[in-house]
Amino acid sequence: MTEIIKLDTEKNNQRTMDIDVLSTEKILQKINDEDQLVASIVAKNIPQIAPLVNQIVDRMQQGGRLFYIGAGTSGRLGVLDAAECPPTYGVDPGLVIGLIAGGEKAMFIAQEGAEDSLDLAKKDLTDYQLGDKDTVIGLAASGRTPYVIGGLQFAREIGALTGAISCVQGAEISKFAQYPIEAVTGAEAIMGSTRMKAGTAQKLILNMISTSVMIKLGKVYKNYMVDLKPSNKKLVIRSKNMIRTLTGVSEDRAEQLYEESGHSVKKALIMEIMNVDKEVAENALRNGSGHIKRAIQFLGGDI
Repeated sequence: MTEIIKLDTEKNNQRTMDIDVLSTEKILQKINDEDQLVASIVAKNIPQIAPLVNQIVDRMQQGGRLFYIGAGTSGRLGVLDAAECPPTYGVDPGLVIGLIAGGEKAMFIAQEGAEDSLDLAKKDLTDYQLGDKDTVIGLAASGRTPYVIGGLQFAREIGALTGAISCVQGAEISKFAQYPIEAVTGAEAIMGSTRMKAGTAQKLILNMISTSVMIKLGKVYKNYMVDLKPSNKKLVIRSKNMIRTLTGVSEDRAEQLYEESGHSVKKALIMEIMNVDKEVAENALRNGSGHIKRAIQFLGGDI
């Protein structure tokens, strides 16, 4: 009990001691004041995040995957980030995987006791045949969740890359990770409610990791997500608009390129920019490891 009380995430916030007697507007202002502290705290962790990203990319280029493991809010944030990668960047659903203590049902209803198991994450990761080219990032605001510790221990045993994201200084999970990240967000507006600042910090870091990994894998051209899957009407329109914007062609030509490329923005762009057909564009992308600019260079173009 004493150890928990000492955690940064469990401290009492003197700035919000009167939050229960304030007007609605002032309650919201107090919460927002605390939230505004988070981005600058996360910024201090960029030197720790960058090498982790580089290692993830290197392993993915060798066929590795990225796993997030966590419990409660932390686990849900990992599942959310993983779930958003396929529609946003067109990657296979098996490339980034979120695992939460207690399984899928824990996304909606807390599964009591699941996070206290040192063995459960090992079983979950074993079900996915975790290998030495994979990466496992443990998420725990308190930095001490047994489910996460057990998963990181198992990952290290088999040679997988390990990272940890916590919101306390000297986190227990940091001891089991090659790349520990500690975003110390301090006392919450509501004591112990780590879905607030701590959750926001973890969400920001996950956004940074997955987005920068996808950029380095060639899923972004300039600042456009050109590998999105046009799985609904909105994304089809977005795809065609990207082709128009990035090449300056007419609406009709963008439609033609979209169809001839097999609904691939990346191929459509190369086809128009370099005046080649779909097969040549595909080959150039292969030689450019999926990067449009490298594909253009391969075909002798300027970037």
